[in-house]
Amino acid sequence: MRGLVFRGNNIAEVIDYPDINPGPDQVLIKLRSSGLCGSDFARYRSDLSLTHNGELRRPGHEPCGEIVDIGKNVKGLTVGDRIVQHHYEGCKECNYCISGWQQLCQISEKKEYYGGSMHGGHGDYMIAHQSTCVKLPKVLTFEIGAYLACGASTAFHALKKLSISKSETIAIFGQGPVGLAATMFGQEMGARVIAVDISKERLEIAKKAGAWKLVDASSENSPTQIKDITNGFGADYSLEAVGLNNTRIEAVESTRIFGKTCLVGEGGEVTYKPSEHIIHKHLTIFGSWTFSTSGLKESINFTAKRKVPLDSLITHRSTIENAPQAYKKFSKGSPGKFVINWA
Repeated sequence: MRGLVFRGNNIAEVIDYPDINPGPDQVLIKLRSSGLCGSDFARYRSDLSLTHNGELRRPGHEPCGEIVDIGKNVKGLTVGDRIVQHHYEGCKECNYCISGWQQLCQISEKKEYYGGSMHGGHGDYMIAHQSTCVKLPKVLTFEIGAYLACGASTAFHALKKLSISKSETIAIFGQGPVGLAATMFGQEMGARVIAVDISKERLEIAKKAGAWKLVDASSENSPTQIKDITNGFGADYSLEAVGLNNTRIEAVESTRIFGKTCLVGEGGEVTYKPSEHIIHKHLTIFGSWTFSTSGLKESINFTAKRKVPLDSLITHRSTIENAPQAYKKFSKGSPGKFVINWA
């Protein structure tokens, strides 16, 4: 079987691996689509080659495919099932794991991250624990399933946390894969979405995704533009999907009194002025990090029922052979969603 590896220093390569077989509680997945995610950049750009059990580790934490073999203890899954794989595995016994939040498992030596601490979905096949597999309905493509495996579902549940309502405004900072999905889901939930970015190309995709208004943050202060759009009040909600100090501050400054802000973009630091930014505005700030397995089911069902066209946000499709070139292009900031597909 073939798999992608990161050699370090922005070098990716496709190599051959020995065949793999599932353990008693595992399934063998034939990959059909696997998404690229910006959170992989740290490993892609690192000067180290990462390993797992003595092998170069396969990245990829947005896998979607078909089950082709199962272990003897697997229940509720069968060969031929189409599944989206939730990329975290914990002890499976603590309250967090039982409720589907395996990424919050408190037993660190048992916490794993598919595509991070162990092999992921950038290969012809992958092995996964049965508890991490969520079925994908036939009305959704494998590409949409891969998008929902991380980026799109992260956006969906950030919006759910904000409890957005019809006709209310939400400013979404950053129109990368997560922000674009938030724009599409937000308008599907009935909100008027103000898409914010410094890239005209990304803003153009956001417009096609259903954005109500576009804010080019490279030309003028974004809070000023958003207040102009909202008659001086500011947006009812804001969602920050960039992870930079200035965009986190601008998200708060763009939100009205009694509004809500959700932080999704990771990394870095930020310093708020408590009185000006939060207390005197009665502002509520949330953090939202990924989702549970039941949350993944919810975002899949919403997408299927509403026929949300997430595949229209996919701008780059690659084979596994061409995946190194895809990572090179993705890491340079090309807009839209990237996926690796198998026939």
